[in-house]
Amino acid sequence: MSKKTISLLLSLVFIFSIALTGCGNKEESEAVKVGMATDSGTIDDKSFNEGTWKGIVRYSEENEGAIEVRYLQPEGEQHTNYINAINDLIDTGHKIIVTPGYKFETAVNEAAANNEDIYFILIDGTTHSEDSFDFVKHDNTVCVLFNEHEAGFLAGVTAALSTKTNKLGFIGGMEVPAVQKFGWGYQAGVHYANKTYGTNAEIIDYIYQGTFNDAAAGQTLAAGMYDKGADIIFHAAGGTGLGVFSEAKQRAEKGEEVYVIGVDIDQYETGKISTGESVTLTSAVKGIDLAAYNYIDAALNGTFPGGEIVTLGLKENAVGIPEENPNLSEDVINKLEEVKQEVIDGNLVIPSTQEELDEFLNN
Repeated sequence: MSKKTISLLLSLVFIFSIALTGCGNKEESEAVKVGMATDSGTIDDKSFNEGTWKGIVRYSEENEGAIEVRYLQPEGEQHTNYINAINDLIDTGHKIIVTPGYKFETAVNEAAANNEDIYFILIDGTTHSEDSFDFVKHDNTVCVLFNEHEAGFLAGVTAALSTKTNKLGFIGGMEVPAVQKFGWGYQAGVHYANKTYGTNAEIIDYIYQGTFNDAAAGQTLAAGMYDKGADIIFHAAGGTGLGVFSEAKQRAEKGEEVYVIGVDIDQYETGKISTGESVTLTSAVKGIDLAAYNYIDAALNGTFPGGEIVTLGLKENAVGIPEENPNLSEDVINKLEEVKQEVIDGNLVIPSTQEELDEFLNN
C-alpha cells in the first residue's frame, strides 16, 4: 500500500471520527478541539493574531457545541518554541490547529509529518523544511496566502486621493513577503492615482522597523513622519503599528489632521479619540478570520483542501478595504470601486514583486 493511500485512509478515518464526535447530535456528542498558537505578539494585538482568533471564536459561536477552542502563546519566536506550542495542543487533544504567520512554516511542516491525523491550517505561509524553502505537501495541511499587494494598492489610491499635504508615509514591521507586498501595492496605488486621477502625492518615508511588537518604536517613527508634513501613514507592522495610532491620536486630540491606514483587520475602533472620531482613514484588510472560519468548517465537513496552497485576493473578496469607511468621501469610495473592478476584471494587474513594481512605476 502506497504512502499516499495510507495518508488518504487516515484522513478518511479522521473525517469519520469528526462526523461522529463533532457534527452529530450536539447535545450528546463531544466537541472537536480546535487550537491556535499565536504569532509574534499577543492575542489582542488588534491585528493578525486577533483577527485569526476572531474567526475561530465566530465559528464556535455560530456552530454551538461543534468545537471547543483554545489558544497558546509560544514562549518565544523560534522553531522550537512554535513546535512546542503545537505539540502542547496536540497532547491536549486538539484535532484542528490554526497557525497564523510565516514563522510557523517549518514547525507545521514537522508537526504535520509526525501527526497525520491532525488538521493544520497555516495562514500566511507554506510548509517547508529548515534546510530548504521548497514547498512540502502534506495531505493534512492547507496553506493560505493572500494578495496583500491588491489591498495595499487600494490603500495607496485612498491615501493619494485623501492627502492634503501630498506627503505620505509607510511603516512596515519585518521585511517579509506579506509586508513587502502591502508596501509594493501601496507605492503602486499612489503612482496610479497620480497618473489616473491627477493627484500629486509622494511617499516621503518608507521604513521597516524590524519587529511586529515594538509600539514605542512605531510611535517614534510616526512622529518623525508627521513632523515632516506627512498627514497619512500606512502601517503594516502589527503591534508596532499600535504606536503609529498612539502618535496620530495624540496629535488629533490637539487638533492636527493626521491619519493612519490600518492593516489586516478593520482598525477604525483602534483609531478612536475622545470625540468619538477616528484617525483611521481606512484599513488594508485581508480575510484571516474568514480563512480560519472556512477551513475549520472544511475540516469538520470533509471538504478540507489538504496539500494545497490557496491564494485569496480581491476576486474572492478576501482582501480590500472595509465595507464602511466613515472618513472617506463619496468621491474616493466611488473611485476605489472603479479600481477594484478593474483588478477583478483582469484589466489592472497589481505588482507583487520589486521587479514588477519598478516596471509599473516606469509606465
